[in-house]
Amino acid sequence: MKSNNFVKPIALTAILFITMVSGNTIPLEVGKISLNTIVIDAGHGGKDPGCLASDKITNEKEISLKIAKKLGKMLQDSIPGVKIIYTRNSDVFVPLWKRASIANEAKADLFISVHCNAHQETSLRGVETYIMGLHKNEGNLAVSKRENNAITLEDNYKDNSEYAGFDPNSDEGHIILSLYQNAYRSQSLKLAESIQTNVEKTKVSKNLGVKEAGFLVLWKTAMPSILVETGFLTNSTDKTYLVSETGQNKMATSIYKAVANYKATLEK
Repeated sequence: MKSNNFVKPIALTAILFITMVSGNTIPLEVGKISLNTIVIDAGHGGKDPGCLASDKITNEKEISLKIAKKLGKMLQDSIPGVKIIYTRNSDVFVPLWKRASIANEAKADLFISVHCNAHQETSLRGVETYIMGLHKNEGNLAVSKRENNAITLEDNYKDNSEYAGFDPNSDEGHIILSLYQNAYRSQSLKLAESIQTNVEKTKVSKNLGVKEAGFLVLWKTAMPSILVETGFLTNSTDKTYLVSETGQNKMATSIYKAVANYKATLEK
């Protein structure tokens, strides 16, 4: 499992700890209970298509953007005064570190990253929501490795201090990254659980539950943050609803209702 290009695990662990204590992952306003600014992150984009369906045409970047925009409109229309910020609202490539930076600079109250899943076992289907944390099995690790692999499309990512020497080809790198837990873990978990509950209620797809793994896009976010895998493009049933207007609306609605519930909880 050793990688020659990977910074020593102890060194990166120390960097992660220092970042947790003194870096920009410290909550911007720990006592905040409002929900004024929400950042919606459509996964992948531009030269990064994300995962592909079996037809090699249907791709993650297009579907994630459509769901993200539908979600943003629902939130904008229903929550007076809320500010919706998209990390991308067109087919452009945005580095993983920049996505978290956009949320932090906006002092966002919530970060939602929208993705589609893929697996070599085509019978696998369903929706799962991730929070930053230690992956419990190889399946969770595989998802984080696939999503984090987008880093390889960035220019000079090896020299980017934002990644603290992270090597996407190293299992150790992903394991150490997963040791970091967002300061808003409990809030993130509640939102993730609510999304999965709404997935089941709307019968949009199979509920695969809330999971944990190390994602670069969530690593430095200074607010409650989740990553939603809205379904498997490699499964014919999931693909059908993901490419349809009805399916996209249902998925966006499941996330929207969870955010509405989260807001109501905050206001209590």
